[in-house]
Amino acid sequence: MKTFISLWNEAAVTSLGLFWTAFWAFGLGYLVSSMIQVFVTRSRMKRGMGEATAGSVGLGTFFGFLSSSCSFAALSTTRSLFAKGAGLVPALAFMLSSTNLVVELGIIIALFLSWQFVVGEYLGGVLLILFMWIVVALTLPEGLEEKARKHARAMAGDDEEDENPDWRTQIRTPEGWLKVARRYGMEWDMVWKDVSIGFTVAGIIAVFVPRDFFQALFIDSGASHPAFWQVLAQSVIGPIAAFFTFIGSMGNVPLAAVLFSNGVSFAGVMAFLFSDLVVFPVVRIQAGYYGWKMALYLVAVLLLALVATSVALHYGFAAFDMLPSESVGRVMADRHFFAVDYTMFLNAAFVCMTVGFWLWKRRADRAAKAGHMDHGSGHGDMSHGSSSLGDRLLFGFAMAAFVWLAGGVVVPLLAG
Repeated sequence: MKTFISLWNEAAVTSLGLFWTAFWAFGLGYLVSSMIQVFVTRSRMKRGMGEATAGSVGLGTFFGFLSSSCSFAALSTTRSLFAKGAGLVPALAFMLSSTNLVVELGIIIALFLSWQFVVGEYLGGVLLILFMWIVVALTLPEGLEEKARKHARAMAGDDEEDENPDWRTQIRTPEGWLKVARRYGMEWDMVWKDVSIGFTVAGIIAVFVPRDFFQALFIDSGASHPAFWQVLAQSVIGPIAAFFTFIGSMGNVPLAAVLFSNGVSFAGVMAFLFSDLVVFPVVRIQAGYYGWKMALYLVAVLLLALVATSVALHYGFAAFDMLPSESVGRVMADRHFFAVDYTMFLNAAFVCMTVGFWLWKRRADRAAKAGHMDHGSGHGDMSHGSSSLGDRLLFGFAMAAFVWLAGGVVVPLLAG
């Protein structure tokens, strides 16, 4: 029987191994996302998104695809679009697209799960938008949209962005690539806490939590041919499980792989992956943007949409005999994380790029600060204000995760 220390070591190594496997994919995804955000002007996102028409919803979906995968960044941009006149449905289409249809998320899902889940993520993202549109069209209370827009405008203040130069010019200049480096750093800054907690929790669950727990939590998980009510129940439980993880979409992927390896159905795992916009920190932010009435309405709309999407995906894939096999989940247990292979070389390349971007950004920031001081600005670095209680809690959990990982690696060595 394994001792706690050996299990601790196994959990820590699993968490680190999962991150090692995924680091290059994060780097590639954030590089692509940063380039798009720098070289594609955002003013285009604010035109043609007024009424809920096929064209405006399509534009919101397309611009979401070009945007960041970070749930919290998506919330901020969605509020900006909504406050400046975008309709509720096109704005929500942007939000759902930017958290489900982005490139980097598909790469991470492919690494930890299978192609079926990648297809499910992208096809499901489209279905989420369609179901959301239907639910809003049928249920939106009269006057709620305009009341929420007034609240959003009061919160937004003056956040207009200057129009970027033509991308053909920017892409050939150091200044353009410095903007990419800054955006790349911002992408990591927005997600590192979620990612740290997510991978640590995934390792802990993979090692410490028995399969019986998942079969009890996700009703009759592991059944080879679950009944409709079982699929529906797991699609409902997926968001509940995600609600208590407090983790964004990128950090939830390895945990989703653990769930599938423990017998949770395709529908349950997809519902879990789609639930990053109904976790408590997101609900709290939405309430600050639009008021609690709209925030709770959005939670209800998104829950209905994601449960319907997950069930539809499950039976759609089943109809074409495309449901992933259980062997996909067992890769988590059999994988050798650290080896001299393509992962090591890709990680080395993206570590060098990340460090290079960081050093370049740091040198530019110092030069800019010195220039401000020479001109008597006296402002120095501009603060964005104190972090919220949720941010501080997330930071604390991330620090605890680092302590857990370090202890899991070092303590067994000291214990012999």
